[in-house]
Amino acid sequence: MQCPGQDSRYWDPEAIFESKCPGCGNIVEFFKDDNRRTCKKCGQQVLNPKLDFGCATYCPHAEQCLGSLPAELLARQKDLLKDRVAIEMKRYFGTDFRRIGHAMRVARHVEEINKTEQGNPAVVLIAAYLHDIGISEAERKFDSSSARYQHQEGPPVAREILAKLGANHDLVDEVCDIIGHHHQPKPEETVNFKVLYDADLITNLEEKQKEKPIDREQLEKIVTKSFLTDSGRALARKVLNN
Repeated sequence: MQCPGQDSRYWDPEAIFESKCPGCGNIVEFFKDDNRRTCKKCGQQVLNPKLDFGCATYCPHAEQCLGSLPAELLARQKDLLKDRVAIEMKRYFGTDFRRIGHAMRVARHVEEINKTEQGNPAVVLIAAYLHDIGISEAERKFDSSSARYQHQEGPPVAREILAKLGANHDLVDEVCDIIGHHHQPKPEETVNFKVLYDADLITNLEEKQKEKPIDREQLEKIVTKSFLTDSGRALARKVLNN
């Protein structure tokens, strides 16, 4: 079935229009479903100024519908996906505000660490929102929230959420791999894993500090030995020593 917005049977007289090339000012003719056109005068690729990217920012079939997607739209797709994952995480945990709050704090720390580490923003943030998504199933099946069961139960739940949102397969696979061992780093890890691991560790230490303050000397030993990135180590010292 063709998207009605792209089906010419539903078009009106404004479906064909003209716009100026931003490079040379030449008039470029557009059909409403054109992604972009090439200016015949200067050869510049001109993005359709009236193309409605509303549905394309979330529709998993956008590329088949609109053709090769411009960088601007791809960025918006990823940004919107991260926001929708956060919403799904909150919906999944329901009234478990402690775990929702934990995931949101991890996400904030991920963003800060990633400013320096330069991992994939979509992967690290989505992993942050979903890293503990297996806890509910672990507790239901095994009456335990131990790392072993979280690692086992988290990826299937995350995969279902991400598939429903139309995330691409590579992103889903990487996020699920991170979730499946996020407490247990391997000898060689990706930047994306390291960013999530350090952000989660900072959040866990923050929560422990509130319950029972950790001696500064002991805390420094943990920070020195346990973190995987220099950025995570620096943020931990800043956050935990306040």
